[in-house]
Amino acid sequence: MEKQEFTITLYTENSIGLIGRISTIFSRRKINIESLNTSPSEVEGIHRFTIVITETEEVLRKLCRQLEKQVDVLKAYYNTNDEVIWQEQALYKVPTDIVAEKAPVERLLRQYGASAVVIRNDYTVFETAGHREEIDKLTEELTKYGLIEFVRGARIAIIKDSAGFHSKLLQFEKKQPSEEIVENEYLDQRDNVFTM
Repeated sequence: MEKQEFTITLYTENSIGLIGRISTIFSRRKINIESLNTSPSEVEGIHRFTIVITETEEVLRKLCRQLEKQVDVLKAYYNTNDEVIWQEQALYKVPTDIVAEKAPVERLLRQYGASAVVIRNDYTVFETAGHREEIDKLTEELTKYGLIEFVRGARIAIIKDSAGFHSKLLQFEKKQPSEEIVENEYLDQRDNVFTM
């Protein structure tokens, strides 16, 4: 199987230490988290993690089952980029005189839908949202005009074919637990290994 970018959506209870336990699951498997966002969800008291990684689907399937074993994790989904609507937000700080004097910079900012957040004599801060490639391209272009500072936020994503988490809550009691993950090569042979 080929590695590709996936967005993992976790619905969790809001518990202290959960982010540490979740990141440990990734680090034990030597999986790099490319983006991580946490926020409240559409259900009161339930939080939503949006995690971006590049892996194979087989690894993703096992990883999501392992994540669901955490007491505070209610459900884990994974989706390809085509299956989600996603955005990243970015802030750019550029010298104010460059923006005022250079028409190409103003056109560039309009082209990428950037809007001014703060305007000072020495610098102006713009914000924009879009896909990573768009943000990278604007960053590259603004570097030519004296970009002072840049920061990009983590991905936020909505699953295209999802009725939301409200409908899933009712199904939890009806579903069987996730399949067991075999971590040890002998666990699935316990009758042969541990017989008396």
